Amino acid sequence: MSADDDILDPNDERGSEVEDFTSETTRPSAAASAMTSDFGAGDSIDLTDLDDLTEGPSDDALAVDVEAMLNELERFKDLAMRTQADFENFRKRAAAQIADEVDRATGRMAEAFLPVIDAAEAAFVRTPDEVGPLLNLLLVELKKLGLEGLDIAGQPFDPEIAEAVAHEPGSGGEVIVAEVLRSGFRWKGRTLRPAMVRTKD
Repeated sequence: MSADDDILDPNDERGSEVEDFTSETTRPSAAASAMTSDFGAGDSIDLTDLDDLTEGPSDDALAVDVEAMLNELERFKDLAMRTQADFENFRKRAAAQIADEVDRATGRMAEAFLPVIDAAEAAFVRTPDEVGPLLNLLLVELKKLGLEGLDIAGQPFDPEIAEAVAHEPGSGGEVIVAEVLRSGFRWKGRTLRPAMVRTKD
């Protein structure tokens, strides 16, 4: 017996194993049979659906989308600019309001010092050497905060900054401030208290 006969002998146990392996590899699987059974002999796959999936949007659709996005971008840019402008206006108004509140508060404080200044000036008339340095120091420190004394003696009478409580007849000329009876003060450019004066013409 030849070697080939020995391999092909159906009675040989090894030959039957080779035949079983060959038939298993050439037989279609159950899954493949189930897939092919869904299509009939005349069925075919429509590839137009695949073409629709692979095709991108048309040029017209892209142009419309870009224009819409640019319009939306401009709208958001305008909104951001208006919001920034509103915030800047609000910040300026808030800063001005805070500054006004600070000025009013410090003005009330300066006004509260006016009776102290009046008492110091009255004491200065009696004892100038002792009270003078203290009065000058007080006026200098208050001036740093914005308080200024009205130096109007000998100046034309101005009812905006002075109140005449006495009048001395003169030659009938221009009315001037003859004597300051109580000092007047200006706080940051506005009259805090008008001076009390005696006038003459």
